[in-house]
Amino acid sequence: MNLTILGCYAATPRTFTNPTSQVLEIRNRLFLIDCGEGTQVQLRRNKIKFSAINHIFISHLHGDHFYGLIGLISTFNLLNRNNPLTVYGPKGIEEIIRLQLKFSNSWPQYELNFVELTSTESEVIFEDDKVIVKTIPLKHRVYTNGFLFQEKPAARKLNIDAVQTFEIDKCYFQNIKNGKDIALEDGRVISNADLSFDPPKPKSYAFCSDTMYYENIIPVINEVDVLYHETTFLDSEEQLAEKTMHSTAKQAARIAKKANCKQLILGHYSTRYDSIQLFKEEAQTIFENTLLGDDGASFEL
Repeated sequence: MNLTILGCYAATPRTFTNPTSQVLEIRNRLFLIDCGEGTQVQLRRNKIKFSAINHIFISHLHGDHFYGLIGLISTFNLLNRNNPLTVYGPKGIEEIIRLQLKFSNSWPQYELNFVELTSTESEVIFEDDKVIVKTIPLKHRVYTNGFLFQEKPAARKLNIDAVQTFEIDKCYFQNIKNGKDIALEDGRVISNADLSFDPPKPKSYAFCSDTMYYENIIPVINEVDVLYHETTFLDSEEQLAEKTMHSTAKQAARIAKKANCKQLILGHYSTRYDSIQLFKEEAQTIFENTLLGDDGASFEL
């Protein structure tokens, strides 16, 4: 599981900073999370293949989280995209995009689908044989969701030496990977534990932006491997954070600690501050295993 942060600053794009957008790679699948202005430029800068993105998740309908979407959809069309594209986002996202496509006469030649979200409870919105994605209902000025990405358990790994020792036929290999014991012709039953290795533990990633301090998310993100949580303000602006329904670095750290997260990544910084290092310093007073997100940063989760 790999995370590339394309942009992680609040409000507006600047010369050297970009609004929110991320690419999460899970078992050869690429998921785009939010799509602020400049996302497609950042995709090129980070050498991410456009055609590999088939699912886009939009947290909410504030411009710094989705104003790059119509441009990206249009560019996909210019690149002669064939794969279907599905956009997950709040109710209204389909109307906004289709209206722009209508008046620009720019209907894509590929299949464009929308999954509009309205629930205030966590729900599964995507699932295949390797990944499951759930919403994380957040508390912001407009309807907002974070997203929880979870790997499904992989098949067990064959212990080739053991399989050969017991002269087990290849036709039983899939059963072994599925965790089954094997009965030999002489009546002996070989435990699966003697024929295979445990697969890597499934990993999980939670994206939470934008939201005020909101402990209701803790049961949803409990024991997640990596939490990305917005930190628009420092503790000195806690009242402003509450007024605008954003979070401080310390508040993000408290959520990470209470949810028993293994690692915290900060982002969505207000550009009023001279250094984002201040966010890390504040968060680490509560949650030590804190990293700074930044444009172009890449993390192996």
